[in-house]
Amino acid sequence: MTDDEASLRAAMVATCRKMNETGINQGTAGNLSLRHGDGFLITPSSLPYDVMQPEDLVRMYWDGSYEGRRPSSEWRFHRDILRARGDVNVVLHCHSAYATSVACHHRSIPAFHYMVGVMGGNSLRCARYATFGTQALSDAAIEALEDRMACLLGQHGQISLGTTLDGALWMAVEVETLARMYVQALALGEPPILPDDEMERVIAQMQRMSYGLGPEEEGANDIARPRSV
Repeated sequence: MTDDEASLRAAMVATCRKMNETGINQGTAGNLSLRHGDGFLITPSSLPYDVMQPEDLVRMYWDGSYEGRRPSSEWRFHRDILRARGDVNVVLHCHSAYATSVACHHRSIPAFHYMVGVMGGNSLRCARYATFGTQALSDAAIEALEDRMACLLGQHGQISLGTTLDGALWMAVEVETLARMYVQALALGEPPILPDDEMERVIAQMQRMSYGLGPEEEGANDIARPRSV
């Protein structure tokens, strides 16, 4: 194992533990994968994150073969998403409480709040239900993730994507936060939905400023400016 791979494995384990620390995951639920070399690294099946070690992570290849422990039962959608989406390197899946509650009603989350745009469109889609670990679930996830960085899984949980481990974790926390706000907003009735043209402006602004996705480029914010000394 190279020093680079050892570092990536340690970072993956740290991310898994953060999933539980932030409350978006519980017990042995959820899984995480990272593109690496001619395949990807993925969390093993049924191993609690608090005892997981970097060497426990499983190396998998695009043909479904693997080395080491038995991989997560959801390895298919991890493989298929990474293979289909060259723009992402990380797939994070968890059963966060509010996102899963919304998914249990097979509801997508509309643009009730402008931050829905950070997922890449005017809604956070909910994929149709399919049995866990199956190709049918992978196909449903791929469909729901078209032009998106996250989706809900019907009666299951959520998937969040990222170019980095930190980015995917941030996205998963944001999905859960939006789901919680949506559930609470629904207690007052159906909330008003931002129109498509406004969401187009929001998404363009987010992309220009890397809003919520990383450090802003120098000069990206054209409203505030450093004060001259």
